[in-house]
Amino acid sequence: MNLVGIIDKLKNTRELSDDEWEALLAAEDEDTLSYLSSCAREVRESIYGKAVYIRGLIEFTNYCKNGCYYCGINRSNKNCDRYRLTDEQILACVREGYDLGFRTVVLQGGEDPYYTDEKIVSLVRAIKEMHPDIAVTLSIGEKSEESYRAYFEAGADRFLLRHETATEEHYAKLHPSDLSLSNRMNCLRTLRRIGYQVGCGFMVGSPFQTTKNIIADLRFIKEFHPDMCGIGPFIPQKDTIFKDEPAGTVQMTLKLLSIIRLLVPDVLLPATTALGTVDPLGREKGLKAGANVVMPNLSPVVVRSKYALYDGKICLDSESAECIHCLSARVASAGYEIVVDRGDHKNA
Repeated sequence: MNLVGIIDKLKNTRELSDDEWEALLAAEDEDTLSYLSSCAREVRESIYGKAVYIRGLIEFTNYCKNGCYYCGINRSNKNCDRYRLTDEQILACVREGYDLGFRTVVLQGGEDPYYTDEKIVSLVRAIKEMHPDIAVTLSIGEKSEESYRAYFEAGADRFLLRHETATEEHYAKLHPSDLSLSNRMNCLRTLRRIGYQVGCGFMVGSPFQTTKNIIADLRFIKEFHPDMCGIGPFIPQKDTIFKDEPAGTVQMTLKLLSIIRLLVPDVLLPATTALGTVDPLGREKGLKAGANVVMPNLSPVVVRSKYALYDGKICLDSESAECIHCLSARVASAGYEIVVDRGDHKNA
């Protein structure tokens, strides 16, 4: 098959046949991948220019009631050193981030029953009262519609909920039976209906993932048209049943970043920490493949190693100011520039 022709078709129509998807996902030659990434950059820069948006990640609890097989903070991991940040600690992280130029914070945590709706609402309101111009993103898992509405009415702007895989059979291989793909998809659609800017996403190279699974993911992303899409390579964690599984590859992750940029041209697309973990230049490569968001960690240094979703995570020992200085230089080396901006979706 003519791979350049397939890429052009994807760029112009955002639609491929199964055979075309399979051919593109199997492509490994440097010329094809270079052309794909150059098309993604062209589309990204036509919408967002050279701007890279920063999100300050605050990992506020590593308690979780779920038993996802791939995750290092799952409920069954007895070796996980659990912690919860106090409201005062969380707000201190927000203040520090704001002073460093962050205009979006992401409150990310396991599905921790300790954080009731009242606690989350109070926290969101406190952040908004302190800095009304800051965007609050939540990444706290599956909740009821009532809960999602309460957070939104308190001032939460965005919600990140990776769908993980769009295939029921694959989902069941990654999660215990008390979790379902149908409920996760329902949560995403509920969030959209309420009015959030919504992010989905999946792991690249997760155990049992097939090319057909990836094609289903890409078709779901096109149909759902998320405001944000987070993908990164699967990285095994030593205390999970997948500890000996191979990690996802840099090449496939970069290829999929470019494909998603062409599928959903206006999407906010992170070059993830996981990508920077499997390749020292992973985030720079991600930006050159069409990404336009980076998410440095604002959590207190003393707890960062405890939020061990996977092994080998980078930037565990850097203070936030040091981290953003380093990241600014990395972004500049890729030909882009970090901006002080909420970085909203263009249609928000």
